[in-house]
Amino acid sequence: MTEIFLVDDHEVVRRGIADLLRMQPDLVVVGEAGDLTHALRRIEATRPHVVVLDVRLPDGSGIDLCRTIRSRMPEVACLILTAYDDDTAISAAVLAGAAGYVLKDIAGNRLVESIRAVAAGRNLLDPSMVRRASTRIRESAADPRLGSLGLRERQILKLIADGMTNRQIGETLGLAEKTVKNYVSSLLSKLGLDRRTQAAVFQLEHRDERPTIDPE
Repeated sequence: MTEIFLVDDHEVVRRGIADLLRMQPDLVVVGEAGDLTHALRRIEATRPHVVVLDVRLPDGSGIDLCRTIRSRMPEVACLILTAYDDDTAISAAVLAGAAGYVLKDIAGNRLVESIRAVAAGRNLLDPSMVRRASTRIRESAADPRLGSLGLRERQILKLIADGMTNRQIGETLGLAEKTVKNYVSSLLSKLGLDRRTQAAVFQLEHRDERPTIDPE
């Protein structure tokens, strides 16, 4: 029997997946959580075969959760189930050790097949994506774009990676929402990115770097 743990901040999504999996004689849901904090504790307690998790969680990143799971419990496979169809996000999933990356519009039978596949030890990620991710590891250590960001832009970039909206960022940093929007536009331009999702993944990939930054 394959044991599965579900991590998604939307209860309706978790219930829908759980109902689908309960119809399978060889699959059983042993737990679920809506945030990173509860998820990690419960996963460590249940030690499932597969964790199905979203990228964005209220208190952190599913990519970081995946990385922690793979570090502490390498026998547990992680399958990313998300609404974000983004090459950069997929690369981040590769770097975190995920065995697969599927979108939430996937058909139910294909999701079941994907879970069975990663439980059996198969990697569902495209080999070319794995190679590109490996290249990112080598190149990210000295990415000059980080040094182009001011202190406030770095703070906002981190909060974007935490899943915050412009309004939430403004409340956290004591800034007007319009000011935050201007900072976001500026940092996206400096990083050569188009979307917030790309910026979030960029931050996750470079979070251990410590560039010299001039305060604004």
